[in-house]
Amino acid sequence: MNAHSENHDSHGLSTKLTLSVWVWLLVLTGIEVFLAYIQLSLTLMLVLLMGLSLVKAALIMAYFMHLRFEKRTLVLTLIPALLVVASTLSVFFPDSVRLLHMKPW
Repeated sequence: MNAHSENHDSHGLSTKLTLSVWVWLLVLTGIEVFLAYIQLSLTLMLVLLMGLSLVKAALIMAYFMHLRFEKRTLVLTLIPALLVVASTLSVFFPDSVRLLHMKPW
């Protein structure tokens, strides 16, 4: 065995873990579809859908993008980047809403 395959094996996911994560993603997607068919207030539905989407994104990043197995420093560099993106969105989002109301039609 070469060094690359040994390294891959130590960070690889077991079939049981992969199927478990896949089932959780499927269940969360089913809950999201179910939420679309029940009568909830728009705000509550959006909060629930965004929360479930964040959980799904975290599972995908942790297991399928292998961030769970990365060094802590790599993960800690992603947090400031996320804060910068969220801050930038919070600055520019009000402009997009204002422009939506200024449409001539």
